[in-house]
Formats: sequence, structure tokens, C-alpha cells
Amino acid sequence: MRGTLGAFIQSCLILLVRADQWRLKDSTNCELNRKQTDLNSFLWTIKRDPPSYFYGTIHVPYTRVWDFIPENSKQAFQESNIVYFELDLTDPYTISALTSCQLLPQGENLQDVLPRDIYRRLKRHLEYVKLMMPSWMTPDQRGKGLYADYLFNAIAGNWERKRPVWVMLMVNSLTEADIKTRGVPVLDLYLAQEAERMRKRTGAVEKVEEQCHPLNGLNFSQVIFALNQTLLQQESLRAGSLQVPYTTEDLIKHYNCGDLNSIIFNHDTSQVPNFNNVTLPPSEQVTAQEIDSYFRQELIYKRNERMGRRVKALLEEHPDKSFFFAFGAGHFLGNNTVIDVLRRQGYEVEHTPAGQPISRRPRPASPETEGLPWSEDHHGRPPALEPFLHELPHHEDDQGRPLEEEALPHMFLPPDSLELLEKAERKMTKKKRRNKQKKQRHRHFNDLWVRIEER
Repeated sequence: MRGTLGAFIQSCLILLVRADQWRLKDSTNCELNRKQTDLNSFLWTIKRDPPSYFYGTIHVPYTRVWDFIPENSKQAFQESNIVYFELDLTDPYTISALTSCQLLPQGENLQDVLPRDIYRRLKRHLEYVKLMMPSWMTPDQRGKGLYADYLFNAIAGNWERKRPVWVMLMVNSLTEADIKTRGVPVLDLYLAQEAERMRKRTGAVEKVEEQCHPLNGLNFSQVIFALNQTLLQQESLRAGSLQVPYTTEDLIKHYNCGDLNSIIFNHDTSQVPNFNNVTLPPSEQVTAQEIDSYFRQELIYKRNERMGRRVKALLEEHPDKSFFFAFGAGHFLGNNTVIDVLRRQGYEVEHTPAGQPISRRPRPASPETEGLPWSEDHHGRPPALEPFLHELPHHEDDQGRPLEEEALPHMFLPPDSLELLEKAERKMTKKKRRNKQKKQRHRHFNDLWVRIEER
């Protein structure tokens, strides 16, 4: 699942819901514009001196949206002193907390807790996915060192030890369209990598438990209902009796086109599918509505209130610093948003359209920044941005290889990579010993947020 239950669960849930429930405009009517003044903007300015910023992310590969992000949004990121995400992407505790949060109690397995029929259907579906995955992989993925067995184990490894609700989310991520996007960092991760590379201070406004525990808070009957509905949907897709009504591709297009429909981005932010379907029997519709209401309250509204209070505390604690808060776009759209919380506390927060200039701060001289055009030229034009990593020229020996990045000390991994999560801490210890003997070498990253080891 891509990135939190915003940036955190984040990594790979396809939104499979009925189109009439999304109340979406026809995406074919939206033309993608590359002219700066025509681009969408998910940037808001917190009016203070120095200014700080909210930026709404989306949990998809950054390459799919980067060209449609306005220059002033990228400039705000570069100008900020401190970058905050939903979770601390560099804290090793995140890894262990994610692992323990998903696991059943010690000694229990999924077969022990699921009804026999659902367990049998789940196992059959995972066998189908494993069989099909080699045909879903792209040549580019294989060229980056991603192979079907590796990817399947990364997503579904140790699935029999996971709680049913996490298995439901895992099943939603095991689709052909989603598998084909693996191998590129999602937008949240890319910004975290860039913040580290630019030596910015980073932090988080939430703890893993605050995002994780609401999922585990569903009662057993609700979890079984959700898992059953998920399997029914996947089985219908396999049989060809159902077409995917709303996919990650649609989500990307609405983001790039600047559709500020809160319904779309709330589901991307919570990373939980909408089970409320008009074709369900009345009794099951009640259950679906209860689940939808629970997640809306726990994963959107309560988190918005908590995140807003912590943003306020950070602004007051560091009045002389400029912050860039990168959260899932759903936290800024609709009702009871993070922005609403700040406004109720007396802060002035304004949407910042593409093309609108933002305030610049003086850049201290350093060997890395010397000569960079950080002030306006004599024609009054805004200076060029510092190149982002993927915009830097590649060395000759990097040709044909995937984009490389200096390894972050500890990577935030998505909860659908349980087996790799458990190995990560052991690998970090070994790598620290190796790093004492030689310089840190570049590592590859994929959008599982796990290093692809040098082979």
C-alpha cells in the first residue's frame, strides 16, 4: 500500500469502487496541461514570517506526476528549512512497529482465525497471483533487478501470520496494473529522499501506532465482511464478469488535472476501499456503511485534528523556521481538514495557485550552493530551481541502470512487505559494519521502499 494510511499504508491499494459512488466528473474531459499557469496546485501557504507550506501528496510513483507539479511547489520545498511527513521515514522504530502492528498474536495463524471457505478462497487467489505475476512484470522492472518471485515475496511474504484486515489490503495491492508500477519511489518517498539529500531536517507528525491501530480496531465480523467483499471482487475480475471501474490511472489523471474532489483523495489518503455498494443486500449495506463511517472518522477526521494540533505546536516552537508539511492530499480537502484546524487556531492559510510567486529566503553560501541563482536576475525573473536528483546528469557507468540514490539511514517500508520488514533490521546492522570499512555505496530503491541489493 502506498505511503500513510496516507504516506504510511501507502503503498499499493487500487481503488476498486463503483463509479457512481465516487460522483466523479468524466476524466476523459480533462486534458493534461503543461503550461505552468494551467497546472493544478496542491500547495497551501501558511502566512507567517517566514512562510510555511502544506503540500498534498499522492501515493503513486513520482514519475507519473512530477511534470505536473508546479514550479512554485517545488520551490517551496527547496526553500523550506524543515520537511515534515506523516511518519518519520528515517526512524528504525518505524520498521519494527509496522511489523508488530500487522501480526496476529504469538502462536496464531490466519488459518486458525478465518472461516474455512474464506481461507481456502484466499489461498487459491494468492496461488493465481503468483502464477500470473511473471507475465505482469515489465522489461524495465526486470532490468532494475525486480523479478516476480522477489516481488511476490516482498508483498505477500509471511501472509499467514498477518491479521485479516492487513491481508485484505494486501490482496487489493496484488493486481496487474499495480504490479506494473513497482520499481519507482512513490511521491512521498521521493520527497523524503530529496530532503535527506539536501540535508534538510525531517520529522513526522504521527506515530506508527496512530495510523496502524485504527485498522486493527475493526471488529471481527466487519473484518470478515471486508475480506470477503475484497475476494469476491478479485474473483469477479479474474472471471471477466467485472471491470475495474476506478484505477490508479484514474487517480493519477485527476491529480494531474487538478480535480480537488475530496472523495477521491480521501480514499487515497486512508488507503481503504469503499465497500458501500448499491448492489449489496440491505443488511450488508448497513455493515458497509458502518465500516466506511468508522474509517472516515478514525483515518481522516481524528487524524486531521491531531495532525493540525501538532503542526501548530511545531510552528510555535520554531517561529524562525520555514516548514514544508507533505501529507496525503485528502488531509487538505473536504470537511474538517488539517487546514481547518489551523484556521480555527488563528492562522491564515491560503491556497497557492500555480505560477504565483512565493517568498524566497537568503541562501547561505556553501561549496554546494555557491554560484546557484538563488536571487532574481537583473530582468526580475525568478531564479532556476536547484536540480532534483533525477534531473542531474548521470555518470557514464550509470547508463542503462535505474536511478540511484544514496541510502537513507533507515527507510520507511510499507506494511505489505512484512518478510522484508523483518529482515531489514538485521541487514542494517551488517551494513553499518561494512560502512566502517568503506565509503557508503549507492543503492537502488524501488517503490516497496526497500533496497534492491547489489547482485
